[in-house]
Amino acid sequence: MDNTATNLTQLGQLAQAAETQLAQLSATQRNDALVQMAAALVNHQDIILDANKRDLANATDLKQSFVDRIEAMAEGMRQVAQLPDPIGKVDRMWKNEAGLMIGQQRVPLGVIGIIFEARPNVTADASALCFKSGNAVILRGGKEAIQTNIAVSGVLRAALNEISLDENAIQLVHDTSHETANEMMALTDYLDVLIPRGGQGLIQHVVQNATVPVIETGAGNCHIYVDEFAELKMATDITVNAKVQRPSVCNSAEKLLIHEAVAADYLPTIAKSLQDQGVQLRGDARSQALVPGMIAATDDDWDEEYNDLIMAVKVVDSEDEAIAHINAHNTKHSEAIITDNYQNGQNFLQRIDAACVYINASTRFTDGFEFGFGAEIGISTQKLHARGPMGLNELTSTKYIIYGDGQVRK
Repeated sequence: MDNTATNLTQLGQLAQAAETQLAQLSATQRNDALVQMAAALVNHQDIILDANKRDLANATDLKQSFVDRIEAMAEGMRQVAQLPDPIGKVDRMWKNEAGLMIGQQRVPLGVIGIIFEARPNVTADASALCFKSGNAVILRGGKEAIQTNIAVSGVLRAALNEISLDENAIQLVHDTSHETANEMMALTDYLDVLIPRGGQGLIQHVVQNATVPVIETGAGNCHIYVDEFAELKMATDITVNAKVQRPSVCNSAEKLLIHEAVAADYLPTIAKSLQDQGVQLRGDARSQALVPGMIAATDDDWDEEYNDLIMAVKVVDSEDEAIAHINAHNTKHSEAIITDNYQNGQNFLQRIDAACVYINASTRFTDGFEFGFGAEIGISTQKLHARGPMGLNELTSTKYIIYGDGQVRK
């Protein structure tokens, strides 16, 4: 079927029908299907690699071949198959005064739409997580990796078809136009939730324009605050790791705040360690005075998510100032304090408004695998439904199940 904008309604109808079947499958059937799909990725990697070569030839934004990632995607699917099944789990159960047994049970969300940018591994990762949690998925990726996405989704759909399961549990929109994305944002009759994956521009466009309920993910203007009671080596190691280890991702640190009591002693050392790793530093006047050659930060820098080897630096007079600055400029993703003072650490934990708040650890740990969830669909930065790394449990909703023995309300 031609998955174009004119067929979005049809895609939605097919997804709803597939989700009905998927919700009835046992955990064993879903796990076996995931293993089958993982094997198909490896067995048909020539198709995927050929498609990826075409994408690489057509787009300057794709810098790496997919060669070393197909097995990683397959292994990710196998790992998802090994995770505990969320569907049917009863979170709690109690008896009310009328003698009714009332339970809260996990159920699939239904049909999940995902709008994402260039990374084609999202096609496999999201398909695995949605399938395991009993949800059908409609994926809409960017034009930069469309051939790879078509190949990956085609292999997964064929694998489902081979074991007599509805291939429409996984669907990809082939039309990558903005008009199609906008139409998908309004597919309220068929999509139960929409999840954007990508840069801040994409995420905000979806949040501001979608009529389908949205789970906001991803954008990360993350901060490291070096408190006056921080230990220098720890502060240096954590800051460098949070910025340098993988600067293009949403949980890398973009800003460094440092208490004025230790700035003169600590900042030159931390700055040199960052600069030795190729990080460009942009600072306020006090930071510039302590680190010769540092570029002046602009007002825009404090809100910027660089996704690059760039970091803005600010000297603050107190923890209160650090907290106020972070809450005014962050994206509610991940924030960290480096301190040996218990009370300061607890104060930071309680007052910072973010999905993940750390004491003496790198923000790079905000990740589904690192949190023990096995995988994630993204990092939710909002407060409704889910917050933080979204694993299988966060791709479910609940319903109440009630057992009675003849009760009527008086």
